[in-house]
Amino acid sequence: MPNALVLNATFEPLCVVSERRALVLVLNYRAAVIEESGTFIQHPAGDISLPTVIRLQRYVRVPYRNSVPLTRRAIFARDGGKCVYCQAPAASIDHVMPRSRGGTHTWENVVSACHRCNHAKADRTLKDLGWKLKRPPHEPSGAAWRILGTGRADPRWVPYLEPFGVAAQRA
Repeated sequence: MPNALVLNATFEPLCVVSERRALVLVLNYRAAVIEESGTFIQHPAGDISLPTVIRLQRYVRVPYRNSVPLTRRAIFARDGGKCVYCQAPAASIDHVMPRSRGGTHTWENVVSACHRCNHAKADRTLKDLGWKLKRPPHEPSGAAWRILGTGRADPRWVPYLEPFGVAAQRA
């Protein structure tokens, strides 16, 4: 089922819900439609377009901002779906400092890689190969990254996620 992006009253991304749940929020005057999906449902009074982006009418305070979970989808979203070594489409993840040499499974040590580069690197370090990273890997932060890390991002959400640190090519 398609999803809808929920924005706080301040336009901060909060979460992703189903289009039907978003429609219920709109019909109960708890949210306003910002962007429609183009999908219609029929009811006795006529057709209604399902929303793809909604904004809550009242501000919701989010008390705790936890970190973005380290998942394969989140790593691909952070790296733009490209291999960090050669910029080819990524197919796997790679530990910059191999785990066999004491590397950890953390945001700062995991990157997306194509099959060719991952196989060529194997359990060697970048120094052994003479390779360099264009930019060091880091942990993404913010609500927008928690949404992208789920892998359920819609390209129409990009304008609402960009102000919170997400580049257009990553959604």
